[in-house]
Amino acid sequence: MSEHSNESTTLDESHPAAEEVQSDSEEGAMAQESPKNSAAEIPVTSNGQLEDSHEHSFNRDLKRSLPVGLGLSETKITSHGFDSTKEGVIEAGPFPGGRAQQKSGPVVLADEVKNPAMEKLELVRKWSLNTYKCTRQIISEKLGRGSRTVDLELEAQIDILRDNKKKYENILRLAQMLSTQLFQMVHTQRQLGDAFADLSLKSLELHEEFGYNADTQKLLAKNGETLLGAINFFIASVNTLVNKTIEDTLLTVKQYESARIEYDAYRTDLEELNLGPRDANTLPKIEQSQQLFQVHKEKYDKMRNDVSIKLKFLEENKVKVLHNQLVLFHNAIAAYFAGNQKQLEQTLKQFHIKLKTPGADAPSWLEEQ
Repeated sequence: MSEHSNESTTLDESHPAAEEVQSDSEEGAMAQESPKNSAAEIPVTSNGQLEDSHEHSFNRDLKRSLPVGLGLSETKITSHGFDSTKEGVIEAGPFPGGRAQQKSGPVVLADEVKNPAMEKLELVRKWSLNTYKCTRQIISEKLGRGSRTVDLELEAQIDILRDNKKKYENILRLAQMLSTQLFQMVHTQRQLGDAFADLSLKSLELHEEFGYNADTQKLLAKNGETLLGAINFFIASVNTLVNKTIEDTLLTVKQYESARIEYDAYRTDLEELNLGPRDANTLPKIEQSQQLFQVHKEKYDKMRNDVSIKLKFLEENKVKVLHNQLVLFHNAIAAYFAGNQKQLEQTLKQFHIKLKTPGADAPSWLEEQ
């Protein structure tokens, strides 16, 4: 129980001192004309509690005085004794144990929206400027007005590689044509051998003659299948060399040529600025152009080194691959037309080429084509 409750129980209402205390409190309440008068005018009983008859009216006045949208569950009423300087304080805010309202939804700042757009705009600007410089350099070179950087040794190796690629592609096309024609011939020989074998059984007077021809055509068809396997192996190896290994090197060459054009474009730009006047306006441009020129020079040197290394490895790989494939092709063709079946089979074993035996349950390699 509070202090004022203890004081009210010790003083009797009929005692003069009690009447004096009550009169002083009423005068203090009448002297104040602030919005808090409603709390000061609440009648108090002898034990310091609110009268039941005025409790509902006080709650109604309190609800009216609160801001709109603020519930009683979000308020906290602090009541002090009459001996305190504060008569009554209503604190608005989240009630202890209650839920605080949280704002949902992403908070988007203006900087976060502008930054990606500005970055994209800057990339587009740099790309446009670089494209313009490179296009101007290419046109000036074609018109014979601009100068270009040339590595004579490297350019000669690149020209030889491109010329060899065209020649290897021609060999590849002819070998594929030979494989197609040989396949048709082997297929025809097998059908002819079956026809001779059938006539050998039905013509008693020509049984031996039809039988010899049937055996010959079947042997030629078998040797043709062996030769066809060697030719197709040759075609696969040359195709890998031309369309993968050489093509990968030429892709690096294209990147090198693009880097060379950029290098010459920024070199020309720097030379033009150096020929002009040097003042407070041009010096920052010259410095920026020097930095860009250095960046593209390093890129050009790196790509030139990469092309040199790839050309070296390509030459070693090309010699090794073509040496083996040319030996295979020569030995197979020579053994086939010489009728040397054992040498032809030995050639395939030497290069680890396996053919399915005719008459097996699974279809032969030729039948799968």
